[in-house]
Amino acid sequence: MDLSLVIPVYNEEESIQELTELIKNVCTNDKLSYEIIYIDDGSTDSSWDKIISMAALDNFVKGYRFRRHYGKAAALHTGFSEAAGDVIITMDSDLQDSPDEIPELYKMIAKDGFDLVSGWKKKRYDPFIKRFSSKFYNFTARWSSGIKLHDFNCGIKAYRHEVIKSIEVFGDMHRYIPMLAKEAGFRKIGEKVVEHRARKYGVTKYGFDRFVKGYLDLLTIGFITRFGKNPMHLFGSIGTVMFMIGFAMAGSLGIRKLVFIAHHTRAPLVTTSPYFYIALTVMIIGSFLFLTGFLGELINRNSSERNRYLIKDKVNA
Repeated sequence: MDLSLVIPVYNEEESIQELTELIKNVCTNDKLSYEIIYIDDGSTDSSWDKIISMAALDNFVKGYRFRRHYGKAAALHTGFSEAAGDVIITMDSDLQDSPDEIPELYKMIAKDGFDLVSGWKKKRYDPFIKRFSSKFYNFTARWSSGIKLHDFNCGIKAYRHEVIKSIEVFGDMHRYIPMLAKEAGFRKIGEKVVEHRARKYGVTKYGFDRFVKGYLDLLTIGFITRFGKNPMHLFGSIGTVMFMIGFAMAGSLGIRKLVFIAHHTRAPLVTTSPYFYIALTVMIIGSFLFLTGFLGELINRNSSERNRYLIKDKVNA
């Protein structure tokens, strides 16, 4: 099969039938064999009934329904596990992503050799605050990841089959799939300017908390990609430095007291100095950080992922 389209759905009863017809026309015109995988993320409207009726008429339509609303990452994870196409394209179900982009995205993966292609909504039909926040967020993501994409959170992306089978999307990490792919060893990541359409039906499902969660997830993915396998490298290093600083501060107080004693001068109590308590606090925090890294290593040692390495090619095997 040439193509799998993975489409999360959450209360989009007005748009998914029209979206299906548009995808069908585009793929038929380009002679692509395809499947559409809808993931109903706990919709409370008639979205699931629409999916059932479309699947009854066309066997290329598949549907999976969650018992409750889990989020876009869970929907993508489920869709990726079921996708069978050589190329997988994700898109939103609200018709703001244009199906006309499908042939070129497919070509960039299948013929141009990209591992992942992310859409870039260069012209957006969104409120100013959303556009401004998105630019700031994408700048931060580019700076921290080294991946030169303008729109990390664009819903329309294309992947080589091997990519989606090699990564795990969890939490709200759908925003950072390019970072997960890069960490898994897929370096050929491209970008394509895509059409962004004004919302035709319904209302946006994202609020201001999306941006707060986005930055928290950026910190999480940054830690996981850099120190997920070796947490001691982070916590142990910081803990050791803090302990040594605290120990040096405490040592200086001890040396000061010895100098007073050597000169037969009444020495003030070490505990009367505020530096003693600062030094003690720094040493305790340093010890806790070191122990955190040590416990992280013990947990990682017993993790099923500890020796998960991706083999790119084989010969005579």
